[in-house]
This record gives sequence, C-alpha cells and structure tokens, in this order.
Amino acid sequence: MDDACAKTRRVVAALENREGDRVPVGEFFWTNFVRRARQELAGGGDFDPYAYWDLDLIVINPNMDPHIKHVQVIEDTPERRVVRTGFEATIELKGDYPMPRYLEFDTESYEDMESFVFDDPHDPRRYFEKIDDQINAVGDALNLGFPSYIERVKAAARDRCVFGSVCEPHEMIWRIMGTENILYKLGEDPGRMAGFIERLGEFLAGIAEAQIKAAQGLLTGMYIWGDIAYDRGMFFSPDYWRAVYKPQLRRICDIIHGAGLKTVYHGCGNASAVYEDMIDAGVDAYNPMEAKAGLDVVDLKRRFGKRWAFNGNLDVRVLATNDRDIIRREVLTKLNAAKGGGYIMQSDHSVPDNVDPASYDYARELIREFGKYPLELGEFDLDMQ
Repeated sequence: MDDACAKTRRVVAALENREGDRVPVGEFFWTNFVRRARQELAGGGDFDPYAYWDLDLIVINPNMDPHIKHVQVIEDTPERRVVRTGFEATIELKGDYPMPRYLEFDTESYEDMESFVFDDPHDPRRYFEKIDDQINAVGDALNLGFPSYIERVKAAARDRCVFGSVCEPHEMIWRIMGTENILYKLGEDPGRMAGFIERLGEFLAGIAEAQIKAAQGLLTGMYIWGDIAYDRGMFFSPDYWRAVYKPQLRRICDIIHGAGLKTVYHGCGNASAVYEDMIDAGVDAYNPMEAKAGLDVVDLKRRFGKRWAFNGNLDVRVLATNDRDIIRREVLTKLNAAKGGGYIMQSDHSVPDNVDPASYDYARELIREFGKYPLELGEFDLDMQ
C-alpha cells in the first residue's frame, strides 16, 4: 500500500498531464454495492472500499445545505422513509427506488426564490460539527450520523489524496426548487433566473473559501458537482450556460486555483457542447464521462491532448456483465487515455450493486498490473495521435 504522499504525487501528475509511476485510481460507490462487498469480501465485518482496493483519491463533501440544520426524519418504516432537509425539500426513500424521490419544495415561485435567505457559507458548523446534511446523508440510502467534515478529511488524508467539493449553481438550484420547475422557469424568465444563479454563485464561492481554510492544507483539489446535461445534450441552451452559469464556475475555479489546488468537474450526461468553455473557466479535469451518454475517454484524449485531463469512463455496464474477457478489454483499452498522463481511472459514474465485487476486484488488479508506466497494453494498444 502506497502512502498518501505517493498517491498525491500520482494524482497531481495525472491532472498536469504528466506520467507518474502508474495510473491513479479513484472511485465512487453506490451504498448497496458497498453492502454487498462487505458481505462477500469481508464476511459482514468492517469494510472500507477505499482501503480494501488501496484507491489513490477520495472526495469529501462539506455541509452545503442552504440552511444549517439536521436532516429531520418525518416518517420511518421498513417500507418508506420521509425526510426534510436544509434545502427545505421533503424527500422520500423506498427500498424499491434506486434514488430518492422529491415530494415537495418550499421554494416554488419567483417570489419564493427572490426572498430565499442563505445561511452563512463560512459558518464553522458546516466544517467542524457533526450535522447531517442533504448531499452527504440523502442519496440512494439514508446515511445519517456522518462525522464532521474536518474529521473525515483528517482521517482520509492519512492514507490517500483528498479532494474537497463544492456544487456549481445548477446542482444547487434543482435541489431547492425541483428540476421540472427550474427548467420551466429558465424558459419563462431567463433574466429573473440569472439573478438567483448569481446569488447561488456567491454562496458557493463562500463554501469553497471556507472549506479550503477549514481543511488546513490537507486538500489537493476540489470536485465541482454540476449536472447540466442528459445523455443526448444539455438541459438548456449552451449559450445561456455560457452567459449565466460560466461566470459562476469561473469564480469558483479562481478561488480554488488561488489556493494552489486542482479542479475536477463532475457532470453527468453529455455536456460536450461546453467542454471548451469549461477549460476556459478553469476546470483542470472532467468526470465521470458516462459511456451510456456516448462519451469515450480515448476519443476525448485524442481531441484535447494535453489541454485537459480526464477522470472516469470505465463503463459500469461492462463491469456488470461480470465477464472477465469483456472487462479486460474495457480496462486495457481505456488505459490508452493515460499515455502521457492526463487520466485518472474510475467508473463512468459510481459502481452499482449489479457488479459482482469480485469483478470490480478483477478490474482493480488489471489496473494495478497494466497501469504502470511505461504502459504496455499489448493487443489493446492504440495510436493516440
């Protein structure tokens, strides 16, 4: 197992389009995959996937709720759990839902939006106290009782490269008002919406600043969460994104770079229409490059060369076949993107529970064996020019 310094050097080399000793690996896991792996690989005992697979990179989220308060559990039965969060959203979780379902938002109208007051992004409770928040606690499962942000950062920094995280405005606004409502309002009055997006940018810039200060030099970079696309294109006009969202992304990137840290943008779907703009705004690397959205890291690396770095694109649909020949082809082919640096290997979103933990283990072993520089990929070697 490598120490945290070696892992950090490896990740930074990749983000700077340099070859390190080997290709770094990060990952996100769905809760039910971790539960399955705990049973099948650890016999139901303690199980930390980042330690078990000796991953190089981990992302730690602070409390970004607009209002700082514990997640309130309204209903808790074996079939259904309903909670209310600091986004003033009411959310339902059920065992047969892959993700939570948003039932109600306090903020619905333009007037609600314009009167919305954010709690201080610099409030130390966000970083130094144990307060459940929506982004950490309400996902594919309800995960209450997280340690404070700084406790998690310090614990992770002992063993691996640590990134903090911050949302960009669209990743926040849909949680406040609901996706359909937001898209209607963007169409009805884009100018009025732009004012709220700018206010969100100010709040999130404060989250970035305060989080960096709280981490006391333990961060190497920050992920910027921003789902602005579906599998065939963007949710709204690329020109509107350039005019309204891009200045806020640049503002956040400037703060992160001003602290000497790296930026990785996490955007689901296919937002390739604004990739050049993201580079211009200060994004160092892009994640997760969903294969099901038609993205291929080998093609992207050929297109952008050393102008951009990439993180992800290992197709979870291939992992879920649990066919080792197909998995081998996927891993070794995608490793071509690491030639010359510029690639952190990871799934194309998060590892789901239809992936056999033994199959993920096999993929990790392939990366460990064939991800050493200089890369020797045999029959899967591709010309990257």
